[in-house]
This record gives sequence, structure tokens and C-alpha cells, in this order.
Amino acid sequence: MSDENEARTPENPLRRELPEEVPAAAEEPEPQVAEESGVPPLSGRQRLVKGLWPPRVSRAQLIVAVLLFGLGFGLAVQVASNSDGDSALRGARQEDLVRILDELDSRTQRLEDEKQGLEDQRTELENSSDQAEEARKQTVEKEKQLGILAGTVAAQGPGITLTIDDPKGTVKADMLLDAIQELRAAGAEAIQVNGVRVVAGTYLSDSGSGVKVDGNKITQPYRFKVIGKPQDLEPALNIPGGVVQTLEKEQATVTVDRSTKIVVDALRPAERPDYARSSSR
Repeated sequence: MSDENEARTPENPLRRELPEEVPAAAEEPEPQVAEESGVPPLSGRQRLVKGLWPPRVSRAQLIVAVLLFGLGFGLAVQVASNSDGDSALRGARQEDLVRILDELDSRTQRLEDEKQGLEDQRTELENSSDQAEEARKQTVEKEKQLGILAGTVAAQGPGITLTIDDPKGTVKADMLLDAIQELRAAGAEAIQVNGVRVVAGTYLSDSGSGVKVDGNKITQPYRFKVIGKPQDLEPALNIPGGVVQTLEKEQATVTVDRSTKIVVDALRPAERPDYARSSSR
């Protein structure tokens, strides 16, 4: 009887809704790396090093590297040269630095004055009622100025007289040339050395116990007549390591005298060029 009741018992509905149990799949074993050659596998760091070395450089990368190297080398040389100049000024005394700054300011002022003069000439030409007459006047004035620079006309004005006594004959042509260049840089407009006019093409050479200027032999004492602003010319000769100190090291005696009127009357003949002609029409 009990067996029949058990047989008649209806099937549990929850049992029907649940899926049948599926047996878990067996875990597959991890593949093992076969060590065919007997060499252990590389670590991550070793693979990274192997990928970076030896480097694979293309032609474009090589060109860029060479250009960058050249640029860096140029910058290094520039910095080194600037450092050398700074070190030379760093050892100078305060009064020497003030004198150098004053000279630079004077040169800047001269350039500004020259610029202003040219602008004034242009304005006069533009505004003049008789431009032809104004142009003629300026041409005559310009001819006089060029004559002074070329040494074909005499000149006078404020300036200095530089006298160099060289009893031992140690002063050479290059030292006198340095003096001329320093005077020009300081604004000298006309220079005469022992009766020889100094112009743009002047050259100096040693000649026995003296010096030749444009082929004319001069002997000591060497006397320079210089027209320019005395307040600029004299300090330019006395800067540290300049003309005066160099000549005194050679046991020469140097004197500089300022004057409100210096006469430069040594003349040079006007030379006509053999080949060059004016291109204006």
C-alpha cells in the first residue's frame, strides 16, 4: 500500500524547473614550453635590451643627429667666446669700466647725430621751394666733406696732438697703425702723421730705424695731429690695454695734448681711377 502511494506521489515541480547538473569540465593543463635547445627563456629586461641594441638608425635620423651636433657645437663656441670677453671686463677697475661705457655712449651719440643730419637733409630737399638750388648747395658741402676724408683739402677744428718719443727704436709700424685705428674708431675726422696725410688707403711698414707711411719714411718723435672731439679721442687712447699702455711697455714716452684748433694741412693729390666710372646717368 505504501509502495503504491509513493508511486502515485506527483513529481516535485521545482525539480522540473532546475536544469540537470552538468559535470565540471576538467581543467586543461597549462602548456609547457618545450626546451628544445636547452636555453632558458629570456626575461623581460633581456628582451627589452635585445630590442634596443644594436640600434637601427635610418639615414634621416643620422642627418638630423649630425645637424643637432653642429648646432650644439656652435652654441658652445659662442658661449665660450662671450665668457672670455666677460672675464676680461670682470677684471677691470670701476673707473676703467665707466670710461669704456662713456666711450660707447659717445660713439652711439655720434651715429645718432649722423642719422639725424641725413634725415634733415632729406627733409630740406623735400620741403625746399627750389629743390635744384638746395641740391646744389648740399652737393658742394658734400664735396668739401669728401675732400677732407680723401685728404685733397686742408682741414681745421678741435682735436688732439699725440706725440710718441721712441729713443730706443722699439715702436713698430703695427703699433702706430693700432693708434690710427683707435683714433678712427673714436671719431677722428682728419689725421696727419709727421707731415703725411692719413686716408682710408694708408698703409704703414717698418723701415730700418723708422717707419714708412704710404712709402714716406718718418722718424721719431712721431707726431699725430688729429681733428675730432677731444673728449672722445683722448680716453680712447688711454683705455686699459690700449695704445698708451702698449707703447709705454715698449719704453716709449706718450703725451696727449688737447686743443681747440688743430690744423691738418698735409694734402694728397686727387687721383683719377683708371677703370672705375660713375654708374649714374
